[in-house]
Amino acid sequence: MTSNSPTSSIKKPREKELPLRLEKTETGNQFLIERIHHARRYQLVIDKNLCVGCDICKTVCPREAIKITKIEKKPGEKAQKPRVEVNLEKCHYCGVCNSICPFGAIRVLIDDKNILSVVEKGSFPELIREIEINPNKCGSACFEYEKTCPLNLITVTFHGPDGKEIKNLDELTKEEKKDLKAGIMVRRERCPCCRICELKGPTDAIRVKPILSGALRINEDKCPEDCRDCLDVCPIKGALYLSEDETKVRVNELFCVYCGACRNVCPVEGALELQRMDIRHTPVKSGAWNKALEKLASTKEISKELRAKGAVRAKEMVDRRFEQVKKEE
Repeated sequence: MTSNSPTSSIKKPREKELPLRLEKTETGNQFLIERIHHARRYQLVIDKNLCVGCDICKTVCPREAIKITKIEKKPGEKAQKPRVEVNLEKCHYCGVCNSICPFGAIRVLIDDKNILSVVEKGSFPELIREIEINPNKCGSACFEYEKTCPLNLITVTFHGPDGKEIKNLDELTKEEKKDLKAGIMVRRERCPCCRICELKGPTDAIRVKPILSGALRINEDKCPEDCRDCLDVCPIKGALYLSEDETKVRVNELFCVYCGACRNVCPVEGALELQRMDIRHTPVKSGAWNKALEKLASTKEISKELRAKGAVRAKEMVDRRFEQVKKEE
């Protein structure tokens, strides 16, 4: 196996540790698979409430262990998000899916601890969720931030001068409200950085940079009239919307997170075209990531990242040579 293989740098359970048993459990809220050894227990958990049915995890899985299944739409009902399953035999609990999920829907556990060896060893990056919060810019109107978040990931609290939390702002006078201290908490590990809180929020207390950038295009010649399937499953309210005559779906790319859930349910091949052009992630030098990037993003993004890596390697070589010359002197 070459060093560029997507599985070459990914730690997996040692073959000598033959599993005592493999288990799969599914409930209405959770999909769980387990590989149980004498001394170690591996688990992969998918939170069905957080999973939006995009194909990012499936795309990057080095073992091709993840399957996305479209759920048949019943007459008169809305489309449902696709079903995600993980093959019990193929999964090696490497953590790639955990590190790349924009919605934080997947967790890989080793002995009940969320350990991602691929990240620790630099084989795979983590997504950068850059969310800046300035509570000093947040007045009593900041409660509106809770309503703007389409995924209910924001909690706003207020405390009085004595440090006690104020539950009901309506009981305070205008002067008393001026002395309040606000606190804004965002569930960062679940945030796909859609920027709705920043752009629709009541103040400028929150600043967000997108994780994924790209382009989503609807081919109107292929898009079925009166079809709402993509709109039904889009996890970000406002990223897709109906035209004024309510016959066609439009894209608001200010809010789109380019997850691909809409494309997965579209009934017509080619009606939705998705292209990811930029992925914000932690630095990594890895053949596994290069392979994943080829599947996730456009060739332009791949070329840009490889050029950046080449520049870093060149600088490192110059620095080493410079240090060598200094020692020789």
